[in-house]
Amino acid sequence: MEFEKNGAILQRDKETYAVVARIPCGILSLETMETISSVVKKYSIPIIKISSGQRIVLVGIKPDEIDSVWSDLKTGIGRALEPCLHYVQACPGTSVCRFGQRNSLEMGMKLENILYGLPTAAKLKIGVSGCPFNCGEAFTRDIGLIGTVKGWKLVFGGNSGRVPRIGDVIKEELSDEEAIDLIKKAIKVYTDKANPKDRTARFIEKFGIENFKNEIFSS
Repeated sequence: MEFEKNGAILQRDKETYAVVARIPCGILSLETMETISSVVKKYSIPIIKISSGQRIVLVGIKPDEIDSVWSDLKTGIGRALEPCLHYVQACPGTSVCRFGQRNSLEMGMKLENILYGLPTAAKLKIGVSGCPFNCGEAFTRDIGLIGTVKGWKLVFGGNSGRVPRIGDVIKEELSDEEAIDLIKKAIKVYTDKANPKDRTARFIEKFGIENFKNEIFSS
């Protein structure tokens, strides 16, 4: 039994599949919305779900229609099982929110474009919050950024799964460029040192946060 087929995920009925459309930071254009709507109608897809990662999931697709659905969607595959970046979620930040202190949408888009497709030890989720209210859930994501008046706060090793973990603060008062550079270093150390399939939370528990910081800042 194939649990994954051409980027689609087998469902509970063991007959149909779901596809996760890649929607960076949850931002949808009118064109993308119309395309998704036309695909849902064309293939009579019974369930459309917004995921916790700000992506759109189309559920109930027949196996022989998967490739055609992807071709018509044109969004790219939103990874859900593979060891790589799955998504970057972001709050509105300074784009529209009166509490925003950093441009979380712009930063989230940059990270999505830089990291999409990069292999990692396990699945990787990123949350970007434009202010300390933390609507982007940065402390419970593998990597998190929180905007402050003095710059970005970088968090690593969070998880909201069966064994939750609040991520550790790696460094504060970072510029956009410094934050991106440190995230790339953190991912490299994690991918080089972690056991396969160990999420960042389990890796940090085994490796130690101080050892991790030493590796990052010496690289």
